[in-house]
Amino acid sequence: MTDSAKSDRETQEGGNSHRCGVVALLGAPNAGKSTLLNGLVGAKISIVTHKVQTTRARIRGIAMEGDSQIVLVDTPGIFAAERRLERAMVAAAWAGARDADSIVLIYDASRKRIDKDTRMIIDGLKETNRRAVLVLNKIDAIKRERLLELVALFNAEGIFDETFMISALKGDGVKDLMSYLAASVPSGEWLFPDDQLSDLPMRLLAAEVTREKLFLHLHQELPYALTVETESWEDFQDGSARLEQTIYVQRDQHKSICLGKKGQMIRRIREEAQAELQEMTGRKIHLFLFVKVRERWVDDPERYREWGLEFNA
Repeated sequence: MTDSAKSDRETQEGGNSHRCGVVALLGAPNAGKSTLLNGLVGAKISIVTHKVQTTRARIRGIAMEGDSQIVLVDTPGIFAAERRLERAMVAAAWAGARDADSIVLIYDASRKRIDKDTRMIIDGLKETNRRAVLVLNKIDAIKRERLLELVALFNAEGIFDETFMISALKGDGVKDLMSYLAASVPSGEWLFPDDQLSDLPMRLLAAEVTREKLFLHLHQELPYALTVETESWEDFQDGSARLEQTIYVQRDQHKSICLGKKGQMIRRIREEAQAELQEMTGRKIHLFLFVKVRERWVDDPERYREWGLEFNA
């Protein structure tokens, strides 16, 4: 029997050992979903800041463990949304959970009790008869006695199949979680090549890198009032690339803050974003940033389509 015929027969007889499934990462804002996603994938594909509600769109990371491919969906934090963009973000998170094979609920263990946002997620899972894996994150910030109390508190909800205690930032416990997810995803062919890390277009990922730097350096509400778009991407024969990005803000005073005194702020953001993009891509990047005022960009349906969000959520 030829190798090809043997492979075909094994596939027909269930001999193919490939596993593949979609796992949604749910949690309140700032629970550590993006940090965990990056840790599981082994590369930075979702931006991370100390501010809540950083993630706007559903970002899919692709993790490989043995013969298992785990498509991880980093969802925006779930909270009591009021504004249009917030409602769209929360709707995207619930859609990610609805479409997933399994759900991981991530909780910031440094909190003293189940907060209202996490309670809302638990209640939503119960209403839809969905079970989940509980991940208590940031365990290095809580005493063991309190941690065990939290485990008992969550398990009393009756919807969690397993509980993992981790530090996504330090990597503690992440390997055990990965092994569990790899074994629990269903049998099936991989959805992506085994060397692909994300389904996010590079232009959008590059814009997210710059937006992260803006979040880190700008204060109060300004980061939430801006967006970044990669307007052009030009590849050169020497392997380098030229990127032009526009930062859209809602007011003239926001533009002044982004630029900084004598352009110092925008220069710093450009340098940091360019350095990270060069590290990510392994190539020379020439990044050019422009700041423009677009008062109602947050009400532009095109922005929502680009992020995979429902405008009328």
